[in-house]
Amino acid sequence: MTFGVEADETVAHQQLDRFIQADGTLVDTADVYGDGRSEEIIGRWFASRPADVTEPVVLATKGRFGSTRYDHPNGAGLSARHLTRALDASLRRLGRDSVDLYQVHAFDALTPMEETLRTLDQFVQAGKIRYYGLSNFTGWQLTKAVHLARALNVAGPVTLQPQYSLLAREIEWEIVPAVLDAGMGLLPWSPLGGGWLSGKYRRDQRPAGATRLGEDPGRGMEAYDRRGTERTWKVIDAVQKVAEDRGVSMAEVALAWVNDRPAVSSTILGARTLDQLEANLRSADLHLTAAETAALDAASDPHPVDYPYGELGVDQRSRSLNPGR
Repeated sequence: MTFGVEADETVAHQQLDRFIQADGTLVDTADVYGDGRSEEIIGRWFASRPADVTEPVVLATKGRFGSTRYDHPNGAGLSARHLTRALDASLRRLGRDSVDLYQVHAFDALTPMEETLRTLDQFVQAGKIRYYGLSNFTGWQLTKAVHLARALNVAGPVTLQPQYSLLAREIEWEIVPAVLDAGMGLLPWSPLGGGWLSGKYRRDQRPAGATRLGEDPGRGMEAYDRRGTERTWKVIDAVQKVAEDRGVSMAEVALAWVNDRPAVSSTILGARTLDQLEANLRSADLHLTAAETAALDAASDPHPVDYPYGELGVDQRSRSLNPGR
């Protein structure tokens, strides 16, 4: 599992300590989390812990988006100029000479991909990063990056970080097959659907209090009115049933489902509290039965239209060696 750091510093340091004690290794952040404060928090954690504690950590961060520090047209994107400045700034905040995994946070249609890939390869050759990955890329964008890197004879991407949960399964249509074809690892973010799959929200009660949507009901992709569909409540009901039958939390069930999906290498945890982290960590030892998985799959099926991802589209792409059978 992966621990994503966006929290209060004292809590974050406690969570990092617990994560490492539980044999966690991959710590994920980004330069825009808290406008750089997340990287500073991690940097101070590294500086305050002995080497034998921090040595197992595989450190990952991301660059691509702008910040209040670089609020101008060239202050974002995947150009050599921006990525070089972004990585150098991340390393300063982290207090590190290098990071293990550097991820481009999203696609950039305004920068030639060749420029981006050559820049990332230069980072690898300079020892500033060990590997690089992609985040929020579509299937064609990922495949283009993989094959262009091979054509240029430069280092290629090793991971993709997409949103993936029982509430967001559309990546299974094109992106997961592209990841498998490329031999890359999948690092899902928001595996609890922004908290929806933890059971904290109710059909007949708008969110309130110290939760993501309690503080901002219109927040992003998990906004209450956007995500609170009949399908969402159906999925929540299915997760709750499995959790009650198993005697575990809903979060553990939702995370266990993601953990065992094809191509998934590590699931990113985004716990706010130490108690939430403890519950999330327990999911590493939970494996659902075939019947439980089938029930969750059925409840969360996004039901693609017939073409190109629905039944008729799949039939067009299939081929039998035994016609008529």
